[in-house]
Amino acid sequence: MKADKPCLIACGIMQKEIDTLISQGQIDAEVVFLDKELHVNYRKLERALDQALKRHQIRAGAKPVVVYGDVCLGFKNEMRGLMDRHGAVKVEALNCIDCLLGGGGKLLEIDPDHLYLFLTPAFIEFTERIMSKTREETRRIFSRLKGILLIDSLGNLDDYQDRIRAISDLTGLPILETRKVGLAGLKTVISNALERVRP
Repeated sequence: MKADKPCLIACGIMQKEIDTLISQGQIDAEVVFLDKELHVNYRKLERALDQALKRHQIRAGAKPVVVYGDVCLGFKNEMRGLMDRHGAVKVEALNCIDCLLGGGGKLLEIDPDHLYLFLTPAFIEFTERIMSKTREETRRIFSRLKGILLIDSLGNLDDYQDRIRAISDLTGLPILETRKVGLAGLKTVISNALERVRP
């Protein structure tokens, strides 16, 4: 890590998007990506975040910025508790999808009742790995949802059409809409958080 650059501690589910922002010069930071598979276990994710924050607590006079959502450790302010314990700065977003939409709860404007499965390329890969149950079990698990909303942040969802159809078939959820969001929303939430840690 370069001591003269701010540090981001980010979820690996957004690695391609964040790497793209950095390679395009839209964000100037060093990044520590945590394994996206940690999302299936709140305790493991909390432990990994805690260790990463301890390792990168103060660099070049600034705290690291955590690029995770408010609910990534659960729905009882667990993330806020961890941030408060470390005095850490986190992006203002509910989860990874909210980050891509620009944060601040924009996800709830689209899905206030949590009725949709959101898919990005990274979430397609993640979803495929956790769907190891039979078709009947998978459809039962997803039965309360209304459908799939595709979030295109990198302009490459066309490369995933067969896999998207396979997920739709396995879950029994129709594909309802594609939103081409680009990277502006993610850039905004990260840039705003970086401003809060600059000396």
